[in-house]
Amino acid sequence: MTTTIGIVGGGIVGLAVGREIARRRPGSQVVVFEAEERVAVHQTGHNSGVVHAGIYYRPGSLKAELCTRGRALLRDYCAEHGLPYVECGKLVVAVDADEMGRFTALERTAAANGVPGLRRLDGAAMREVEPHAAGLAALHSPHTAITDYVAVAEQLAAEIVATGGRVLLSTPVTGVDRDGGRITVASGARRYDVDRLVLCGGLQSDRLGRLVGDDPAPRIVPFRGEYLAVLPEKADLVRGMVYPVPDPRYPFLGVHFTRRVSGGLEVGPNAVLALRRDGYRRSSFRLADVGSIATWPGFWRMAATHWRTGVTEVHGSLSKRAYMRVARRYVPEIGPDDVVRAGSGVRAQAVERDGSLVDDFRITQSDGITSVRNAPSPAATSSLAIAEHVVDRIWA
Repeated sequence: MTTTIGIVGGGIVGLAVGREIARRRPGSQVVVFEAEERVAVHQTGHNSGVVHAGIYYRPGSLKAELCTRGRALLRDYCAEHGLPYVECGKLVVAVDADEMGRFTALERTAAANGVPGLRRLDGAAMREVEPHAAGLAALHSPHTAITDYVAVAEQLAAEIVATGGRVLLSTPVTGVDRDGGRITVASGARRYDVDRLVLCGGLQSDRLGRLVGDDPAPRIVPFRGEYLAVLPEKADLVRGMVYPVPDPRYPFLGVHFTRRVSGGLEVGPNAVLALRRDGYRRSSFRLADVGSIATWPGFWRMAATHWRTGVTEVHGSLSKRAYMRVARRYVPEIGPDDVVRAGSGVRAQAVERDGSLVDDFRITQSDGITSVRNAPSPAATSSLAIAEHVVDRIWA
């Protein structure tokens, strides 16, 4: 009898899981349920396109392990299918002496994670890589790359369909029922029976978890990240990527310069609270999403800890000059008159009841249902490795 596996979510992680099942279990039937009219609409379609090399992640964590494995798998996948993959490299720059302690700790983390080709550069050597960058020292990751994650997701979807699976668009999941060993997925009045179910809902992962009786914690708190595009006259001042040294107390990397596979250069993102989970504009608002934030005790505890950072981020969102004041510490020749407002994305930040921010990937399993509860960056980089990990657990 054919085994049917349902995947909820047509982002890059859900599609990677579907493709991995089709590869390993060729007699199985894969059915992907996607609420939107096309795949890769939300986090997959609004990220920076960076393929991370593993610099930031706690050694031994699932993030560190799957990022390393995922980067290699993604590189080979792009080569196999003729998808864009450019190793333009990244500098992580310390601009003043106060950052050098965190810089040295980051270097140890990157080395423990086996980041390929990693070098520590002084200011002069740093400017050989990025002539217009400023700072005291930098970590150079030459194999950090950029790609087109929407193109990757579309290829994954095409593979699922080519092997006999289905990608059901405009099919939001509204309910999940268990009856013995069978699982029924509801989309309005429509019903679909599956033997196993994998939830890869991204921004809706907590709500999908509640549909199947999972723990209400962590809850998703959405943060919008806004980008600025550098005008063509200055876009060549950065060859690859220039990043700040991150603050380990905060989950976001800070404003940075990123080359895109389209040839452009972007600055960003910031991180401001979004009042709608798919709220890509400042005016975006949905009462249910605001209510979800406001009724979660973890949000208020998080806000009490990080309110100063939040005020700074909002200021940068409202003022292009303030936004670029931070960015110019790294590339002084690009100022507020050299950029225009560009796109934005929304990050699904999982927050525990105590206000702590969930940093690592979190994947749970119960009674035939596997739930990807937290998959922030570098989930796109790690997607093919996350798929291996999930499929290993399904048939463990």
